[in-house]
Formats: sequence, C-alpha cells, structure tokens
Amino acid sequence: MKKLMGLFLALGLVLTGCSSNEGGDTKTKDLSEVKVGVIQIAAFDALDQSYEGFKEVLLAAGVLEENIEHHNAGGDTSNATTIAQKLINDQVDLIYTIATGTSQAAASLTSDIPIVFCAVTDPKDAGLVEDYNLPGGNITGASDMNPIDQQLQLLKDLVPTASKIAILYNGSEDNSILQADLAETQAKELGLEVVRKTVSTSADIQSVVSSIVGTVDALYIPTDNLLAENMPAVAQVANPGKLPVITGEDGMVKSGGLATYGLNYTNLGKLAGQQALAILKGENTPDKMPVAYLPGEDCELTINKTTAAEIGVDITGEAFANANIVE
Repeated sequence: MKKLMGLFLALGLVLTGCSSNEGGDTKTKDLSEVKVGVIQIAAFDALDQSYEGFKEVLLAAGVLEENIEHHNAGGDTSNATTIAQKLINDQVDLIYTIATGTSQAAASLTSDIPIVFCAVTDPKDAGLVEDYNLPGGNITGASDMNPIDQQLQLLKDLVPTASKIAILYNGSEDNSILQADLAETQAKELGLEVVRKTVSTSADIQSVVSSIVGTVDALYIPTDNLLAENMPAVAQVANPGKLPVITGEDGMVKSGGLATYGLNYTNLGKLAGQQALAILKGENTPDKMPVAYLPGEDCELTINKTTAAEIGVDITGEAFANANIVE
C-alpha cells in the first residue's frame, strides 16, 4: 500500500523548466533542422494517440514532418532494439519512445542522445529513471499511471452485485505486473475477491478468457500492450459470455470492452512533446526534467453502448450521464 500511495502522490508532479544545460550534450538547433526518431511498440489506439499528440506539438513549433522518423516495432522488443540502434547510427537529436519496452531498449543503447518516453506506467520501477523529480540520466517523459482506484470503483458501479473479479495481464510486462498488484490491492479494499490470470502471447488470450467466463463477475485489464493490441479477441469470448470487462484505456473500450475511466493519450503525447521541445531548444535536460503526469481532469469516462447491451449492463444511471458513449 505504501508503494501505491507513493505512485499516486507522484501524479502531483508537474513539468518544470530551467535554463541550465548541464548534464547533457544537447545543443540548441534551428527546429527545422532537428531530427527526431520515434519507436512505437505496437499499433493500437492509445499508442497511436500518444504519437499524434507528440507530433502535433513538434510540427506546431517548427519541426519538419520529414525529419520525424516514425517506426513501429510490431510488438517485438527485439525489433525495438534494432530500430533504436538505427536511430543512434543516424545520429538523431532526440528519440521518442512509446511504451516501456521501447524505452528500455533505447535507454540500454545510448546514454548520450536524449530520450523522451510516453505511456510508461512507472519509469522508476522499469529502471528508466533514478527519481521521478530528478531522473538523473538522458531519459525522461510522460507517465500513463492510471487512476486504478477509480477504474475499480467504476467496475463496482457498473456491476454492483460483483463479489469476485479476475485481473488479466501479460505476466512478462513489468508495468502490467505493477498495475495488477495495485488493482488487486484496490479490489480487496472494495471487498472484492481477486483471481489473477496471465497471458504471454496473443495465442493464449481466448483460451484464458474462456477459463474465466462463468467463474467471476467481472474482468479488469490494465493498460497492457499485448491485450490492448488483441482486445477484439478478448471481446469475442467475454461479451457472449456476459462477462463485463473494465479496461485501462478507452481504445480497449472501442475494441469491445465495457468501460474505462482513463487518460487522454493524445494529451499525454502532447505533454511528452512539450518536454521534447524544451530539450531540443536547450532549455532543459532530461536529467533535471521531472517525469510528467496528466492532471486528473484529463481522465474521461468511456462506455461501449453495444457491449453494455450485449452483456446486459444498465448504463442509464445518473453516474454515467456524462460518459463518452461509443458503439
């Protein structure tokens, strides 16, 4: 619980700037000349939004689109390592990494080129920074630590009779394990019995979800890259089985999940873009730039109307009146 409180206190951190250029080799350039490399772990809604938000900020500041080299690792961290090495060889001025695996891959290969990450739940736990306020190296960025307590409360609100839930995640993804730990703590505080289930490949997903249907009252999935990319496979089993699925982000709801109270990933990408600009302009360095978090008002309630109808969950209550309804 102490770790949980520390993480949520970290949400109060704000992006700050300073004029010192100590601790890094970044030199100020005309923004039309800078080259930025992007490594995205996979193509799905939240991570796509993280890229678009980042790119929007850079383009508005004068960075040329042809100088932003965007790569997709296809869900494979070994690909991310290969891409990172290419960007280092190309001598880009900054690397933008989307998700934990890509960030770890880039950080393992360079201590000189500035790295800005996005969609990393706990960068300290992932070994990317020494401290949330003073990262201490060549990497900083924007965390997507979710309001897990509110997501579990949403589960209770939508399924008030729930007494036993499952938490499903990729057992080899550090940030998914962390979120599962936090979710289990929160669920137990709400009086819920918890069963943990893990997957390691996309081929595991439907069989594991099938094993859950009929044994629990609801399913919670955090912001897990493997499951986000394969959310339609989850929905194909869970929805006919009348199993409500609360997710960590809205892209998973759009792909068939029931609901989430989650971050706006476009705005998270913009936050990372602002960090990148401060570095590229020589206004700050990653070692002194705090990890950034979106304010609470950037969280949105999203409900899938079609899924709710299919599984028989009532979404007409006053608590859901201002929800973003998708079909």
